[in-house]
Amino acid sequence: MTSFIFAVTAIDSMKIMAKKTQQLVQTSDPLGVGMTMIGMGIVFLSLLLLYQVFLYITKLLNYQMKRSLSKKGESKESIEKQVDVSGDVHAAIATALHLYLSEIHDFENTVLTIGKVSRTYSPWSSKIYGLRQYHR
Repeated sequence: MTSFIFAVTAIDSMKIMAKKTQQLVQTSDPLGVGMTMIGMGIVFLSLLLLYQVFLYITKLLNYQMKRSLSKKGESKESIEKQVDVSGDVHAAIATALHLYLSEIHDFENTVLTIGKVSRTYSPWSSKIYGLRQYHR
């Protein structure tokens, strides 16, 4: 019984705090400009952070590849040639993968048949149950 009373008082106190917070926000920022700026700032900062993460992951992977190739004893020119691949090569690889994956898919002929149901009445299609009947 005491846990129920505690839960009820906790819920009531949360409702009171939510109401006070809402009143505070409405008095300090009635048009919502501040909340909009904070939201947009968070979104743009997170996008900037993601950009930096992807940029440095690429640089880190290139560095690790150069290091592993230099440990194998390859020359500096061949390392640069293997690491720096042009966009044409990427496009050719992507096209080859697309063509290969599209050939894997088997194509089946789909035949749709529409037939009339012998029993047409159903309570789901009955209009009288969907209408409200007012008693006058």
